[in-house]
Amino acid sequence: MKRNHPITLILFLFLSANALFSQILDPVDWEFAYNKTGTMQYELVFTAKIENSWHLYSQDIPAGGPIPTFFSINESDNFELVGNVEEMSEAEEKYDPSFDMILKLFSDKAVFIQKVKLISDGPVTISGSIEYMSCDDQRCLPPKDEEFEFVLEPNDASRAITTIDSLKSQSSGNRSSLIGFFFLSILAGFAGILTPCVFPMIPMTVAFFSRGNVSRGKSLVQAIIFGLSIIIIYTSIGLIVSLTSAGADFAGNISTHWIPNLIFFLLFMAFAASFFGMFELILPNKLINRADKQADKGGLIAAFFMGLTTVLVSFSCTGPIVGALLVEAASGEVIEPALGMFGFSLAFALPFTLFAIFPSWINTLPKSGGWLNSVKVVLGFIVLAFSFKFISTIDQGYHLGIMSRDIYIALWIVIFSLMGFYLLGKIKFANDSDVPYLSVPRLVFVLATFTFVVYLIPGLFGAQLKPISGLLPPKEAQKIDVSSTSFQISLSPVTPGTNETNILCDDPKYADFLHLPYGLTGYFDYRQGLACAKALNKPVLLDFNGHACSNCKEMEAKVWSDPDVLKRLKENFVIIALYVDDRTKLPEDEWITSGFDGKIKKTIGKKNTDFQISRFRINSQPYYVILDHEENVLTPPMAYNLNIREYIDFLDAGLKKFEEGS
Repeated sequence: MKRNHPITLILFLFLSANALFSQILDPVDWEFAYNKTGTMQYELVFTAKIENSWHLYSQDIPAGGPIPTFFSINESDNFELVGNVEEMSEAEEKYDPSFDMILKLFSDKAVFIQKVKLISDGPVTISGSIEYMSCDDQRCLPPKDEEFEFVLEPNDASRAITTIDSLKSQSSGNRSSLIGFFFLSILAGFAGILTPCVFPMIPMTVAFFSRGNVSRGKSLVQAIIFGLSIIIIYTSIGLIVSLTSAGADFAGNISTHWIPNLIFFLLFMAFAASFFGMFELILPNKLINRADKQADKGGLIAAFFMGLTTVLVSFSCTGPIVGALLVEAASGEVIEPALGMFGFSLAFALPFTLFAIFPSWINTLPKSGGWLNSVKVVLGFIVLAFSFKFISTIDQGYHLGIMSRDIYIALWIVIFSLMGFYLLGKIKFANDSDVPYLSVPRLVFVLATFTFVVYLIPGLFGAQLKPISGLLPPKEAQKIDVSSTSFQISLSPVTPGTNETNILCDDPKYADFLHLPYGLTGYFDYRQGLACAKALNKPVLLDFNGHACSNCKEMEAKVWSDPDVLKRLKENFVIIALYVDDRTKLPEDEWITSGFDGKIKKTIGKKNTDFQISRFRINSQPYYVILDHEENVLTPPMAYNLNIREYIDFLDAGLKKFEEGS
């Protein structure tokens, strides 16, 4: 009797959630404290902890440079300030080519002190805010305000103050994205264990650590070193990717250029073929045998080489999973590859280590058999489905018109239908065993698979499919769309000016291959859009977007589709969508020389990227900015945020500020 394992469902859910995360960076954390220095005399201490590779600017910045750190303290009759805020940390002076000047900045940590004298005898509240700007060697973040509040108790000599921001929710942006990616990596690690070339190695590992007359204590140490070795090896791979993928342009290049996308597509196709049993992906035997010989020598070093051998031998099954993680991580921020590999290796090493410490547990494991190959084949179907994502990215970036949204969905329907029939036992591959009956766990997976297939079918005719919108080509790439009240074949974009609330001044440049969703009209060139906004007396909504930006698609599917949001977009703004990864070459008279890096920008995407970095000191998408006709920012810009109410508030605040200034 062959057993089926429920972890296949976890594997399915993991790879189905394989969306890219845009990230809002927050590299500076503030801590507040105060010291009593005499009768009614206090020092307010502001400490900035700065993440590695980032820096904070001094208060003393020349005109024309970046935003200096500025302390604003609310006035009160209960205290008076003694002098100005002093910089207790020594700032380093560094030439910044972006501003062509020498600037004072802090790395790692910066401490500021403001002396105050109390006038009132009772507890005194001192509040205010800090405006600051942080940058690394490649980009800068928009200026940010950090609020603070000190309650000075005369009887306390010193006290730490909790920042107001630390009491607020930290569920959005960079931290939540990293946490989500970390847990997905852990799931991938557990999935890697349940593959035919990994699962049978667990008893072998137990036998290795149980041999000889080794004491229990030494065996425990060896097992821990063995587990740590696996973690170190995999995490080192992530660190290498991190160190080689840093840079403001790397994410855009790797996620949109046709060469890496074609390579990734071919790799994923090879991984799928391997999982289906066409061939085995193996490392050179010489490398594996050399590591295995070192493990046979015994001792603590042997435990490390046993871990190395485990990694090498398991590569034929874990390689595709690791490769998928690194592809996703490499298109994000620098920390993701290392974090992803740490999460993967932690989950991957845990069972080996626990069984090495408690060898008696080995009797509770299910026997190796056909269910292991089923896991591998199911993974092959999922990898095959996701391989078309890279072809879609090439198609969108170069406007080839090959991979429309409905064709993409049709491919997924066929692939996951085949997976469902495979789980039913109607399709067999080379290394499969017979399925004499349908077990309850396998039935659950069959139901989940075919439910997903049925869910995909309306997407062929224009349905949003919001939960997976970030994984699909954009709605504008749909050929057949019957999602409206009347049947329509969407072979061309909506003609500009057909919506009376969304009338434009002239034909938008690039509208033959760049489009806005939901019948919205707008511009794809900044100067042209700004001129129309002045003519129509409307504020500008800048939409920094990307063909390969999953979060941009998700924002459009889940936020822009809301009737209240859509109404505001149509009636109140001139939308300028600036694609940062479009590779259409500009006429030579439209080339620009960047004031940020001094390079000539020859494509639409590079020109828009340079504008976003130079003007707003950020390079992540989606990014929304509301401007008036003098190009002033009317309200704090908004990044990826699926809260519809907050997005409406963002639009309303910008419109109100525009109307007040008109």
